[in-house]
Amino acid sequence: MNILMVYPKYPDSFWSFTHVLRFISKKAAVPPLGLVTVSAMLPSNWNKKLLDLNITSLSTGDLIWADYVFISAMYIQKESVNSILDECIKNKVKVVAGGPLFTQEYANYPLINHFVLNEAEITLPLFLHDLDSGKTPQHIYKTDEYADITTTPAPDYHLLSAKDYAFMNIQVSRGCPYSCDFCEITALLGHKVRMKTPQQVINELETLYNLNWRGSVLIVDDNFIGNKKEIKSNLLPAMKSWMQSHNYPFKFNTETSINLADDEELMQMMVETGFASTFIGIETPEEKSLQECHKTQNNNRDLLQSVKKIQNAGIQVSGGFIVGFDSDTPSVFQRQIDFIQQSGIVSAMVGLLNAPKNTKLYQRLKAENRLTVESSGNNTDYSMNFTPKMNRKELLDGYKRIITGIYSPKPYYQRIRQCLNNYKRPINRKGKIQLNYLNGFVKSIFIIGLASNGRGEYWKFLFWTLFRKPQLMIDAITFAVYGHHYRTVYGL
Repeated sequence: MNILMVYPKYPDSFWSFTHVLRFISKKAAVPPLGLVTVSAMLPSNWNKKLLDLNITSLSTGDLIWADYVFISAMYIQKESVNSILDECIKNKVKVVAGGPLFTQEYANYPLINHFVLNEAEITLPLFLHDLDSGKTPQHIYKTDEYADITTTPAPDYHLLSAKDYAFMNIQVSRGCPYSCDFCEITALLGHKVRMKTPQQVINELETLYNLNWRGSVLIVDDNFIGNKKEIKSNLLPAMKSWMQSHNYPFKFNTETSINLADDEELMQMMVETGFASTFIGIETPEEKSLQECHKTQNNNRDLLQSVKKIQNAGIQVSGGFIVGFDSDTPSVFQRQIDFIQQSGIVSAMVGLLNAPKNTKLYQRLKAENRLTVESSGNNTDYSMNFTPKMNRKELLDGYKRIITGIYSPKPYYQRIRQCLNNYKRPINRKGKIQLNYLNGFVKSIFIIGLASNGRGEYWKFLFWTLFRKPQLMIDAITFAVYGHHYRTVYGL
């Protein structure tokens, strides 16, 4: 059996890092972890090939070779999905689809032959059993159950062209204990945090190490500290021991809730294990809006001080922010700008509120007859899929004011300075200079330092770093390049 796994192309967006990748000669930020995990669940005697359309193209020859095309996607990849399906139909190759987009919207794709939905550990064996027994596989395989991920095999990382990616990635857990009403994670993966065993995680790190990967590893969990007891008691000690014995080959990035700031021991353990940064859904400094969206973990705390505690512990913070809640007033725009600038959160993903399918927010807005179009999944395209309470033009103008107020060169470089002042680099993080970073620095001089409108602020910032924070020069150059990407994406 010949299986062609195809991952759709991302549009230019906040997380695509399209305009960062060319500085370091990479083609994509992260590989398709879901597809290489599914690959490891397929029979070992099948022929498997992976095409990530973010780094390569799909040819007619690939489709003719394949007995089945396996495709997985998120909302933001819809346009590329449609192009892939057109080619599959034209070449009469059968398609098996799964992942977040199809689990939520399979009814919108009637021409796909088979859907293997929800978690593949449960539904894929059903498809394979029918295929192996000579039955015609069903159109849809789905389940309301959640998988035991202690049985999940290590992904087929060897299928990847690792040199083309900025990060490798692993998954440690699924599920989130919180109930934010705009978030689809619990609808897809549930509230119970299910974890792989420490040995599974170590085996995946060992696999990446043996494939000669060195550098950044993204832990894709929606909340890495969802089960703090297990993380502290078992996983982090095992990861730390492995990292020490291998001379710290990786730098970990992940996503956590803000209550990480409440546990100094946990932060210290993460830093000692090699964690460099975390993404946190801060959403808004407005208490009313936090209550409205049931962001209970962010309520009744000094969010600014929480961020600074994490930074001072040696973990950089990126953050998600939202405007467009029903309780938002016009004052929210300046409050968001002030918070982001004072926090030193360099990568501040500010989006207009949208309601993904199957979320509590979606159900409420549907009952109120306020839904308008399907969500694009792209939080940089200035779109909303419902009618807001605030005047739409006032909301859009205020949103654009936030983007200009945080990503124009002068305030952006001011914020990096704030970040570097807040951040305490761990002793075990030596900041080795890799060749691609050196090349990135040289390119930044020409692209940002000579050709861009913000070149004056760039040079002032570089000299400030050289004299004030020379040990953080790699971070400084990285953030300068990020700024070029964000300004390009937002059209500034």
